[in-house]
Amino acid sequence: MFAYLRSLQSDNGRDRRDVIANVFRGIANRMLNGYLLRDVLNLVDSINFKSSDEIHTLGHLYESMLRELRDAAGDSGEIYTPRPVVKFVVQAVDPRIGETMLDPAIGTGGFAVEAFEYLKAQADTVEKRETLQTRSIYGQEAKSLPYLLAEMNLLLHGLEYPNIVYDNSLKVKVSEIGDKDRVDIILTNPPFGGEEEAGIKANFPDDKQTAETALLFLQLIMRKLKRHLPGQSKGGRAGVVVPNGTLFADGVAARIKEELLTQFNLHTIVRLPNGVFAPYTSIPTNLIFLTGPDRRRRSGITNCRCRRAASSIRRPNRSSLRNSPSVWRGSRHGRGGKRTRGG
Repeated sequence: MFAYLRSLQSDNGRDRRDVIANVFRGIANRMLNGYLLRDVLNLVDSINFKSSDEIHTLGHLYESMLRELRDAAGDSGEIYTPRPVVKFVVQAVDPRIGETMLDPAIGTGGFAVEAFEYLKAQADTVEKRETLQTRSIYGQEAKSLPYLLAEMNLLLHGLEYPNIVYDNSLKVKVSEIGDKDRVDIILTNPPFGGEEEAGIKANFPDDKQTAETALLFLQLIMRKLKRHLPGQSKGGRAGVVVPNGTLFADGVAARIKEELLTQFNLHTIVRLPNGVFAPYTSIPTNLIFLTGPDRRRRSGITNCRCRRAASSIRRPNRSSLRNSPSVWRGSRHGRGGKRTRGG
């Protein structure tokens, strides 16, 4: 049965058969007892997948199962992102129907699911629903189990054909990323604390090569964001979880940070409280929000060792974090302007 499911293929284009085949290519059957497998199949067969109530319940049940996965905590830098953090980032970035959203380290699909739910409220026409289903949410994952979980998570939340690639996002040479490969929005919590092999490091500039996954993913994110084109595009925007070392370390991290500050608009940094990612890691973490790239832009972090230091980035206090992100300065709607959505 598993071999048959792996071999499924659509006649033309992409349909549910391709999704099922992708899911089963990454797993092995560990159910050795055929009678138990039959019982499981009978239970699944009794579910009405056309009932919105049952699918909604399944989605919540599935997410609760994901939160209980602790076996690989901290392995290769992987951590589970708490749902309040995910919701906060999505609301702050404010994705819109017609924009492309990417998570290059999608994991179990938390950011993609929340972005899909956020966009679903905007899909009030047939055309918008079609756009949401086929040309909005993209992701990539290098490990088989998280890839499987992300596919199932998105399916259970109503995305019929998830556009998720089973491969390492860092395998591409960043110098070869062109305009057709760039996206409007990147929402992600890339793995940090892990290390990449020499072949992966070679895909990055000589002076910015490192084994630290967080720094490599940040460079990829910077290359994948749409550029600011006067009269044509406002540039992409991103919300990313990064460890402290990304912002305050020397060496490669400092060189990446200088490019981030001089060629992008890094408009907001949110310092997360200690213990947010417990029990996975105790490493201090931050949320960064940026737009760009825009070579006309010059910004910096106060008290940072950078020649172009300025005060365009402010650190919100606790009270501001409790308020809507829609009134932040430096948003894509203009410095100091209020946004129409969020909360």
